Amino acid sequence: MKRWMLGLVGFWLGLPAVALAEADTANPGVPEIPEGHYFTLAYHDVRDEVEPEIDADPYAVSTQRLARWFEWMQENDWNPVSLEDIEAAGRGEASLPPNAVLLIFDDGLRSMYTHVFPLLEEFDYPAVSAITTSWQEAARDGREVDYDGGRFSDVGEDFADPDDPRIVAAGGETLYADDFFTWDEAREMHDSGLVEFASHSHDLHHGILANPQGNTQPAAVVREYDPESGAYESEEAFEQRIREDLERSSRVLEERLGEAPRAIVWPYGAGTEAIEEIAAEVGMPYSFTLGSRLFSPAGRRADIGRMLIMDDPLPADILAGITNRLDPPRDYQRAVHVDLDYIHDPDPEQTNRNLGQLLDRIKDMQVRSVYLQAFADPDGDGNADALYFPNRHLPVRDDLFNRVAWQLRTRAGVEVYAWMPLLSFDLPDRERQAGLSVRHWTADGEIERSDRDYRRMSPFLPESAELVGEIYEDLGRMAPGIHGILIHDDAYLGDDEDAAACLPEARWPGSDDPIRECRLEPRDRTRALIEFGAAMVERAGRHIAVGNDLRVARNMYARPVLDPDAEARFAQALGPFVEHYDEVALMAMPYLDGTDLPEEKWFDRLFEAVDEHPKGVDRVVFELQTRDWEENEWIPTRTLVAWIEQLKRRGAGHFAYYPDDPFNDHPELEVIREGMSLTGFPY
Repeated sequence: MKRWMLGLVGFWLGLPAVALAEADTANPGVPEIPEGHYFTLAYHDVRDEVEPEIDADPYAVSTQRLARWFEWMQENDWNPVSLEDIEAAGRGEASLPPNAVLLIFDDGLRSMYTHVFPLLEEFDYPAVSAITTSWQEAARDGREVDYDGGRFSDVGEDFADPDDPRIVAAGGETLYADDFFTWDEAREMHDSGLVEFASHSHDLHHGILANPQGNTQPAAVVREYDPESGAYESEEAFEQRIREDLERSSRVLEERLGEAPRAIVWPYGAGTEAIEEIAAEVGMPYSFTLGSRLFSPAGRRADIGRMLIMDDPLPADILAGITNRLDPPRDYQRAVHVDLDYIHDPDPEQTNRNLGQLLDRIKDMQVRSVYLQAFADPDGDGNADALYFPNRHLPVRDDLFNRVAWQLRTRAGVEVYAWMPLLSFDLPDRERQAGLSVRHWTADGEIERSDRDYRRMSPFLPESAELVGEIYEDLGRMAPGIHGILIHDDAYLGDDEDAAACLPEARWPGSDDPIRECRLEPRDRTRALIEFGAAMVERAGRHIAVGNDLRVARNMYARPVLDPDAEARFAQALGPFVEHYDEVALMAMPYLDGTDLPEEKWFDRLFEAVDEHPKGVDRVVFELQTRDWEENEWIPTRTLVAWIEQLKRRGAGHFAYYPDDPFNDHPELEVIREGMSLTGFPY
């Protein structure tokens, strides 16, 4: 991987590169790997001459510093282990040694044989070598290798042929046979008993076209877009492509080395639950990504995280990174809630200009996340009339979500959450929509369909669950690079809803259990919506990169926080929310709440109500309104900053705001940045 890949894999996953030089003198102490766990390090090239932090290859490690790390482990009872050691411990036949470390070297580069293998022999350390078998075969045949394949780029920037957007300029570098170890050398390492070989795929270590706008993304996780037909590969074709690639890689390794691999190391660290299952079926149950699960119990096989080694670290740098993972600093959420309806335009060129303005604004604001609208709501009634990604049930207003999410991630450096309805999807088939509707009891005990406010489907009807589940599944398939899902504020039930639980076909959300007492208590309705949402997110999550550690947020109205009895009117309660969700996007919007209290007093009471819960301040994101919808005017930005500062003084740390108008500077960038930026001096 090259420096341009930083937008995908992030910095050194926990320890920013700029901090490495300081870490050697900081004496971070010696951390301890939890008992029964191991820690995985991901290396690439090893050379004698490497210039830390400024080297053309940020992933290269010097022979001297690798040797120093090996010496440090030897002197401090840190113990490199093999996959066989891990497998035996997982079966209960042995125990992992203290401070167990798994060393993995990617890409099959020649330095694995010339520089790493001699050190492994000297220290008697085991390691794993993950090779992309198509590269190794090309090198064997004397052919050139386009190392890293296509560059993840924008239309008009890096295309080799502007008249044919399928032809992409190489983003890596050309390597030759001498840059890779030979199969004879691989057999020598294998036969030593020190090196086990894993698949790095056969030919998935490159990008493929992922959307109509021309972005290329990791081949293992995206459905390839065909500009000639305007269609994506089918799910069947995608699964077949992945399966055939892994089978071929396994076959090549078995033919060349006499042993099939039991591990897959996903290119770019991009794997999903769905393709991990395919790998396991092919015979590779051990699945390595670049996620945050760096301390792995011996029994875990899927989603094993690795710490990516960058900038030629000293032992103290590595230890600082491990300490950072053992005792991570508090991460503050700062999110901008963005309407994709504002970015979309019938003219694609105008859409691209709009996106450019948004990217500049978000990058300048220096926030952590964007809650990005994935549904179309041009009339502003809160119901999803269409979606911004291909799906099986609703019209596609514009196939735009993947493009915007990817650009925000790689160009603005933020994590993107898909903002999705849970119940309020406007189906083209109105009769079907009515049949799946939330119901309410009338004053005389009759059951009628509810159409107040949002037009919601009942969470108790299996057909609703399957339909919404397929929409969420399609979201995951079409945007596997997102970091989170924000559940819309349509997820509520009034005190006279949902009588649909009394229908004979009704089932408890996420199960096949009949509902015996259908007149549910408020807490039961609260729990039902939580469990319905969890089932939907699970459908999406199978197709989202596991290394992204998918987070789930949910919008919550302020009233049931200020008045717990209001749970009956909303089916929302802060206690269950902070227990279940990674983030509670609390709508800290005094004008929307309709309070008669002065704003300062209202915010004090809201914070106090949040602070009553043990996890409240840690999980709640105070989402502020930037517009007074009743008066149809923007709230002064200084007022927003004053609200943020008031909440900060009370102890709040997580903030978001909605809406954002990047074209008319609402809220004012230079002012709101004072309250929202994560940098101490954002100018």
